[in-house]
Amino acid sequence: MSADTILNILVATIAAGTPLVYAALGELVTEKSGVLNLGVEGMMLVGAISGFITMAKTGSLFLAVVCGMTAGALMSLVFAILTLYLMANQVASGLALTIFGIGLSAFMGIKYTSVALNGVPELHIPILSDIPILGRLVFSYDILIYLSLLILAGVAWFLYKTRAGTILRAIGESPKSGHALGFSVIGIRYLAVLFGGAMAGIGGVYVAVAYTPMWVEGMVAGRGWVAIALVVFATWRPLRVMVGAYLFGGVTIAQFHIQGLGIEIPSQFLSMLPYLATIAVLVIISRDKNTIRVNSPASLGITYHPENN
Repeated sequence: MSADTILNILVATIAAGTPLVYAALGELVTEKSGVLNLGVEGMMLVGAISGFITMAKTGSLFLAVVCGMTAGALMSLVFAILTLYLMANQVASGLALTIFGIGLSAFMGIKYTSVALNGVPELHIPILSDIPILGRLVFSYDILIYLSLLILAGVAWFLYKTRAGTILRAIGESPKSGHALGFSVIGIRYLAVLFGGAMAGIGGVYVAVAYTPMWVEGMVAGRGWVAIALVVFATWRPLRVMVGAYLFGGVTIAQFHIQGLGIEIPSQFLSMLPYLATIAVLVIISRDKNTIRVNSPASLGITYHPENN
């Protein structure tokens, strides 16, 4: 395998993992507040079709991202009202949100099936992009990939270097204590859920507008579920989320190169590889119960309302 081929695989891996970086970071912040939202897949799909329609009609990537994030946030708002105000079960509400998002995105995209876009061009940074190997590996991506890295750094800084991030994590550990100290537990959780929805939305936009610039029903293809699994894989740490996302992206890209090498493996099995790898990693991690217990928010998935305390 030539150096150019390896370089192309690495670049494609970053692109394949980017939507997972967005969605998993959003879910990470949501779970840090103590809320478990299993509706990531549905939010990504609605964000994807909203951004795709906007891009197709206006040609503006900025508007496409804004519309996709708004759509994802609105979907998450429905979940927040159900679970934080009406105190519905978080697991059941998240599953319902995914089913609703799958149906809604399919309905919205009827007229756009197989419509193709021009995609998002790579940024060319003078001098830096022309550096052999390093220029291709570091300075040759589209703006949404660089934005995902900025958001990663911002989330890590917010959670561990700011007072607001400390409050968010404290509420995820003990909402009763947070309420006793005078913090608006429900209000903070609303904001965390909305952020998670917005990030899922932009992850969907990336899939539909940049990664595969055409609309196909269900094109998110399980990435929402993988993003949820990545949060556990990363033991609720932002940097590990990025590593896990790129590992998944690498497995996704590897299946195409395995076929190209002429290895006789059924294509259906190769399509299963990324998800099998995710399951295998989760099984391995779940065996270390101490790590899960120490890093997972103590109140994750537990319904809470101040009036009941």
